[in-house]
Amino acid sequence: MTDAIKILMVDDEEQFRATTKKLLNRRGFETIVAGSGEEAIEKLDQKPDVVILDIKMPGMDGHQALREIKERIPDLPVIMLTGHGAEPSAKESLKKGAYDYLLKPCDMDLLTAKITEAAQHGKKKRIPEESTVEAVMVPIEDYTTLRGNQTIGEAIEKLKKSFVSQLSTSRIMETGHRSVLVFDEKGKVMGILAITDLLQAIMPAYLSAPKPSMADSIQYSPMFWKGMFKREVKVLVRKKVEAVMSPAPLAIDAGSNLMEAAYLMVMNRERRLVVVKSGQVVGVLREQDLFFEMERILREVES
Repeated sequence: MTDAIKILMVDDEEQFRATTKKLLNRRGFETIVAGSGEEAIEKLDQKPDVVILDIKMPGMDGHQALREIKERIPDLPVIMLTGHGAEPSAKESLKKGAYDYLLKPCDMDLLTAKITEAAQHGKKKRIPEESTVEAVMVPIEDYTTLRGNQTIGEAIEKLKKSFVSQLSTSRIMETGHRSVLVFDEKGKVMGILAITDLLQAIMPAYLSAPKPSMADSIQYSPMFWKGMFKREVKVLVRKKVEAVMSPAPLAIDAGSNLMEAAYLMVMNRERRLVVVKSGQVVGVLREQDLFFEMERILREVES
């Protein structure tokens, strides 16, 4: 983003602050951190666009900090973070001027969408009628990638890591992509490997071969299946990704309209699109990215 949204992240847990700052900065935000309500008040002179404020903190808690922030900068939007057990307290903060609240752990996509929405509201900017693909995509540096000549075993390890939260505090979650974008040695997208490709790859050919006419009614017994899954997985992990992957997703320009992206997905039964800009791959647009944009638009209508 050209004008980075400046966030003041306030939480008393040091590891949470550091890791969240890293994740937000990777998504194009500028993040200031504070370890207490008192420190947050001191850092208001850095003019943040949005404050992310934990409710439960020693010393000046979130409610006290919110009151002080609103006295000093009434129009500064504040998003409260709270655990499930403290939801009534979070709802009470809305009456005291908080912009919104999110329950922990919360998804990074939802948090970043809420931050953008709050910043636009706080600055009283007109929300564009249509976001572009680039505005909601996952940047390529944040997507799981590998080379076509790597093994399925390596691909499985990368896929597994994409599902693991990048934070150890359990306060926030970075959702897995459920697929790996595959590049050739020249850096060109050659395919995509999804979990469905792995499942398809472990199916022995004879399972889909036509049965003899007299065997059409034969049902496989429990003994027939025993050990098959483990055996086929052991064979699969040694294969190359390029032998198992699906063709590369359709490409769409970064400046395209989201309805065009939705049309391509629906008409071609694609769950994700490769996003290009000036001939270079810059990101991946997933179906859930369009879903979060739908949710944002609904909130805009209701407000």
